[in-house]
Amino acid sequence: MKPLRVAVIGAGYWGPNLVRNLSEAPGAEPVAVADLSEERLDPIRKRFPAIRTTTDHRTVFADRDVDAVAIATPVGTHRKLAEEAFAAGKHVFVEKPLAGTSTDAEAIVRAAERAGRTLMVGHTFVYNPAVVTVRGLIESGELGRVNYIDSQRVNLGLHQFDTNVLWDLGPHDVSITLYWLNEEPQWVQSVGACYVQPDIEDVVFLTMGFPSGAIAHAHLSWLAPSKLRTMTVIGSKQMAVYDDVQAVERVKVYDFGVESLSSEELRRSYRAGDIRSPRVPITEALQVEMRHFVECVQGGKKPRSDGEAGLRVVRVLEAGMRSLRSGGARVPYAAPAEAVAR
Repeated sequence: MKPLRVAVIGAGYWGPNLVRNLSEAPGAEPVAVADLSEERLDPIRKRFPAIRTTTDHRTVFADRDVDAVAIATPVGTHRKLAEEAFAAGKHVFVEKPLAGTSTDAEAIVRAAERAGRTLMVGHTFVYNPAVVTVRGLIESGELGRVNYIDSQRVNLGLHQFDTNVLWDLGPHDVSITLYWLNEEPQWVQSVGACYVQPDIEDVVFLTMGFPSGAIAHAHLSWLAPSKLRTMTVIGSKQMAVYDDVQAVERVKVYDFGVESLSSEELRRSYRAGDIRSPRVPITEALQVEMRHFVECVQGGKKPRSDGEAGLRVVRVLEAGMRSLRSGGARVPYAAPAEAVAR
């Protein structure tokens, strides 16, 4: 099978990582990079001299030798670029979030359907081997019924100037949670505050409630003394902690729980058993993600993070914004789409 010839649109912070991983992915061949800035294209030319560079993305879309495009541009440009790419017959990979509104995200999904082409969203963490390991623990029933998920994604910076911390860091925790629970929330609630920049929240506490009875809470912040990337799953049988900052033992399973409580006899029975760390493959999540994109395009498979999955994440973020702008009120997840200031 001939290599999948991919062009990357956007050579800013994340675009070069896509180029590198595509160059290392079996069955893929990065052939072009487009960016409005010649300065951002210079490092690409030096490191990958065989790759064509251009400041006009339309020449890439018009190139019949390009099979697919990977879009790593500001979120406000995703819909326009994706629709142009599908109209040109390309398969499309779009970095997270899929779009800035559910209206735009749904338009991208429908454009992919009309074109009959693959659409995949760059929720890289659902390809992280540690995240996949926790999904396996949940699916196997080893943890029992999931009661709640608690996550922390905090550090000092990097402050954004055009979006808040919910849209910057939130897509990671939301995408992981939806992947683990395999269900959509019923309601969303969030509170936050703007301490460094007016009207841009740098700390947000996001909560989601699910039909199964599970709740998920995410602490998102650009204002913290240390970098924390932890997610704790509390099950009815066991508990698991995923710590992405750790180089080893990124997943730990705790055989801890409550056996019984009796208020009449004032008895409490707790279980504090073993702690174990399942083996987690040491593989870069982005490399797994790029290989998956190639396999889905060439094999006609549905991506793990397909357009619908990306749309669900955007809907959660929109609901979170409605809650923020309503003073922290609990809002329904499936509310009609509306414009919400980000």
